[in-house]
Amino acid sequence: MNSIRVRIGVLGLALLAGLSAPTAGTAVAAGTAGAPTVEEQRLDKAVPQEILRRSGFDAPAAEFARDLGAAHSYAQARRVVVREGSALWRRAVERAQGRGPAGGDLSRDDDRPLYWARLSMTRDVRGWEPEFGLSDGQRAALLGELERVSRGHTDIRYPHGSGHGIKRILVTGFDPFTLDRDIRISNPSGATALALDGTVVETAEGPARVETVVFPVRWQDFADGVVERTLRPYLPKVDLFTTVSQGRVGRFDVERTNGAWRGGFPDNDNISRTETVPVADPASQPQWTTTTLPYAKIVAASTGRFPVYDNTSVTEIPAGGTQPVERPDGPTAGSTARAGGGGNYLSNEIAYRATLLRDRLGLHDTLPGGHVHTPVLQFGAGNTDPATGSVTDPEFVRNRLDIIAQVRAILKVAADSQVTS
Repeated sequence: MNSIRVRIGVLGLALLAGLSAPTAGTAVAAGTAGAPTVEEQRLDKAVPQEILRRSGFDAPAAEFARDLGAAHSYAQARRVVVREGSALWRRAVERAQGRGPAGGDLSRDDDRPLYWARLSMTRDVRGWEPEFGLSDGQRAALLGELERVSRGHTDIRYPHGSGHGIKRILVTGFDPFTLDRDIRISNPSGATALALDGTVVETAEGPARVETVVFPVRWQDFADGVVERTLRPYLPKVDLFTTVSQGRVGRFDVERTNGAWRGGFPDNDNISRTETVPVADPASQPQWTTTTLPYAKIVAASTGRFPVYDNTSVTEIPAGGTQPVERPDGPTAGSTARAGGGGNYLSNEIAYRATLLRDRLGLHDTLPGGHVHTPVLQFGAGNTDPATGSVTDPEFVRNRLDIIAQVRAILKVAADSQVTS
């Protein structure tokens, strides 16, 4: 995600456990029945409506509203949510991978239609008042189910058994963010997730199947354990994982170290959190976690037009100190985290949670995993004004396609570095 350096930390985003306190269902953004969230309120602006119209994703959103309104029981409503939410994810993946109709003139690699269509659906559920009545718990359950199925969290499919000779790679992406700065924003990590989901990367040691999911840019979802709940069933079964988010201008970064600190930058609901990353069992929570991706080989390889860096910097409060200090070569013994290499926003947090989950599952020495920051996705010259600019342009599309291709190449390098399981 956009790299906004605030020192106390770089805010990369984005874009496991340490494990956040588990809850019964996927967390959803704050908001009472009938009241759209801040995130959902942006839907009525001209840009989201144009993106939906020019991708054909206004149609599934409208169909969902009709089908939900026709439900005569909670059970029927849940079936609608699961069916249409799952179909939305599949439609976005198929569009990104060139299958089926484009639905409009917006380029297929665009991640924004999925984002805005999902928000249209969650707003419908949040405001729906059926005649049969809907309790707060039932509404929350419907919203949680819709979030899960429309983000690919229930659609991870790997070959069964270990005798297929196929590696398993898990990749995560993020929604667009900083939308009040420029509502046209796309997130290349989310676009990468759609482009690579279910695809096969040919490595020197054979094929590797890539499965992907997308996460929200909301502090509360992370505090409620959405990352751990989604990834925990799969980390023991995969050969490689990487969380991905948008980071700095003009460069990729493999983030060496992740920190246990939230720096307070507002999320997509304009909510801030400044605190230690909340996890289950905080008594055993480390201040830092580290990547186990083969960063030296990734940096040395020719993967695309953007340079790739092994980013070792952090911001810490040294042992016995009181003020944050930037460390270019990583944390010192006994220090307290204030920013990982990827900052102190949700990209750092997903990397911290995923690698902590890896370690708590006893996989540190056997499972390569960590965080990759992509370049900031930039519009073309002459199209940089959010108030007057177009929602897309040729350079914008080229940049996104090149980022997607380079993430795929980075995955190949990382997979080539591992012994076939």
